[in-house]
Amino acid sequence: MRVQKKPVIDLGCCIECGVCIDLAPHAFEIKDAGYVDIRPLDRYEDDQDILEAVKNCPRDCISWE
Repeated sequence: MRVQKKPVIDLGCCIECGVCIDLAPHAFEIKDAGYVDIRPLDRYEDDQDILEAVKNCPRDCISWE
């Protein structure tokens, strides 16, 4: 069985720029408390929008778990 990877956000370096939300709003959201979070999805790593969000994060705060 293949293990599914999931994006994780290092909140210590995230500046809430919104690039991830602009590129993949179905996968990322800003919580009411003001931090970016990952929306629950069945799959993440094969989604081109999520891959673009990870690649374009200006602070490289998104990685794969």
